[in-house]
Amino acid sequence: MGCDIVYSIILVEDDIMQREILKKMILQMHEFIKIYEADSEKSALDIIENNDVDMFLIDISLKESSGLDLAMNIRKIPKYEFRQIIFLTTHMEYITQAFKQTHCYDYILKPYDKDEVQTMINKIILNETNKLNSKPKEVNVEDTKEVVVTLKSGVFLGIKIKDIIFIEVKGKNCEINTTNGMYVVNNTTLKKMMKLINCEYIIQSHRSYAINKKYISVIEKQDFKLSKVYFNNYEGTALLGYKFKDDVISEFKKGKVIIC
Repeated sequence: MGCDIVYSIILVEDDIMQREILKKMILQMHEFIKIYEADSEKSALDIIENNDVDMFLIDISLKESSGLDLAMNIRKIPKYEFRQIIFLTTHMEYITQAFKQTHCYDYILKPYDKDEVQTMINKIILNETNKLNSKPKEVNVEDTKEVVVTLKSGVFLGIKIKDIIFIEVKGKNCEINTTNGMYVVNNTTLKKMMKLINCEYIIQSHRSYAINKKYISVIEKQDFKLSKVYFNNYEGTALLGYKFKDDVISEFKKGKVIIC
């Protein structure tokens, strides 16, 4: 992103010291970031309605109102329906409701960790920049689908199916490995997860694994019954069982996959 492009962020935080700390962390990242500041829902809405804001960092526990209410009002404004909202909080118990009602991107716990703040915001900016710089193309309905899961922490999270690299079941837990990290879901079988996802490019490869065929780079034979699956730009690996081998290999032959 060139410096002539401005990426705007609003900080809605009624504690001026906390707001200044967060502002300083963000401004250290890029010179093209513009920061708006608000200490209440009313002042935030005034700014939001009269400017174009790319990202919202909202204290979930504002003194005069709820940051959750503000986020819901932001979502009612058409141009902000899908903009990135990040909640600032010291109370994890509010986050589940926030994810469910406002489809927020993520949350940041107080006190703020500089590396966490900068990594998260930089990731969003780079992602948005790539979208702007990419050529327009037809929207694939499959690429917009999400699966909503309840994490081990109790948080409801929407995961884009296209971002899933592979799924592994360990005991009663299900680990969903994605391009954004790994998430643990409690008390879910692979069969239930596959039924919930219901996507043609997420295929079962083993009794404990399902894989996204779009991310596969290499299949390495381990023995007569078992192979190991490697993925593009991801360290984790999955297993390919003998029972699923023919179907999976058939899918791989449609693309560029090295079979060792």
